Amino acid sequence: MNTIQPTVLVVEDEPAQREVLGYNLEAEGFRVARAENGEEALLLVDEEQPDIIVLDWMLPKLSGIEVARRLRKKPETSSVPIIMLTA
Repeated sequence: MNTIQPTVLVVEDEPAQREVLGYNLEAEGFRVARAENGEEALLLVDEEQPDIIVLDWMLPKLSGIEVARRLRKKPETSSVPIIMLTA
């Protein structure tokens, strides 16, 4: 039987953190998309809406808070769950 894997978008500017999060999520059976800044995250969401987003608070180019605000304003992404990460 073929099952659909939920997609998690990990948005983290620190490469090591991004990879650890992605590795562990993949080990638990999730499909993982990765972005290193807010602008890239918004582009990825437009291409394929994830089931949930793990979003760093402090990002270059566009903060995690601004990314979350923009996603909440759009009807098609307003209900996507977001988990905020911060140091």
